[in-house]
Amino acid sequence: MQDIYDFFYDVNELLISKGLTRFDDMLRPANMSGMVSDMLTASLAKHSRTLTQNAYHDGHPDLVLNGVYPHNSIKAGTEGIEIKSTRKKGGAVDTHGARDQWMCSFVYRVDCNTEPAHNRAPMTFTEVYLGKVMEADFRDNPRGRLGTRTSTLHKLGIAKLRENWVYRI
Repeated sequence: MQDIYDFFYDVNELLISKGLTRFDDMLRPANMSGMVSDMLTASLAKHSRTLTQNAYHDGHPDLVLNGVYPHNSIKAGTEGIEIKSTRKKGGAVDTHGARDQWMCSFVYRVDCNTEPAHNRAPMTFTEVYLGKVMEADFRDNPRGRLGTRTSTLHKLGIAKLRENWVYRI
């Protein structure tokens, strides 16, 4: 998490010094969540002895056990951890399909309300959950004609994930 804090601090200092808006305020929530998830995946891989980034573009899971898959690349594997980030308290996140997996959900807070904006608190991680979830722990979300199919942990599934909290402030 410190790698992400350092990145946001450095980028925000530069932007503010040029009279621009904080990065946290520029990004739409979905874009920020995706970016934070990608940054966490890279950071966790950098600091891990056994996990590495899945080299398959948009492959699953995000982190794979080093050496299990050829070239550490798999479209849909089972050996690793899926990384998610969200602003939603409690760690519930949408996925692109229910499956048996290790899931790690990082919850963060962004201060978008304090005025003037230069007094806003930095982005802060507030919760981290890591647990093994099963396909049966998910519910499929209804989608419109143009929507993408998603699944979310149902009430008992999210309770199961929350039992395995790693960090909470």
